[in-house]
This record gives sequence, structure tokens and C-alpha cells, in this order.
Amino acid sequence: MDMALSVIVIATSLLLVLLILLHRGKGGGLSNLFGGGVSSSLGGSSIAEKNLDRLTIALASLWFVCIVLLGLRLK
Repeated sequence: MDMALSVIVIATSLLLVLLILLHRGKGGGLSNLFGGGVSSSLGGSSIAEKNLDRLTIALASLWFVCIVLLGLRLK
């Protein structure tokens, strides 16, 4: 059980890094330093961005639950 939780935590951690890097910068910070400051004329967030947000939140929730379970099991 501990090994399975560890594998899930590692996999979700890597996927979270990838998903967070896919998000569009909101201005300021390092995103503007590398050319992320170019804004498009699109008004709101698209369906793809909303789905990316939902997927990121769901994956972060799974990661958090696995971290808590792993902590409880190892304690």
C-alpha cells in the first residue's frame, strides 16, 4: 500500500508540474521575462483553460489525499 501511494504521489507531482506550466501567465513575474507578456485579443478564458483548471484542481486534490494517507500510514 505504501509503495502504491508513493508511486501515485510521484506521478501526480510530475503531472501537476506539467499542468501548471501549461497555464497562461496572468501578467507580471517570470512569465513576462520570457515573452509571456504578449497578450492576445481574446476576452475571457476559453473552454480549454477552464478544463485545464478543473483537471489541475482534481489532480492537486488527489495528490493532497495521497500525501495525507501516506503520512498517516508511515506514522
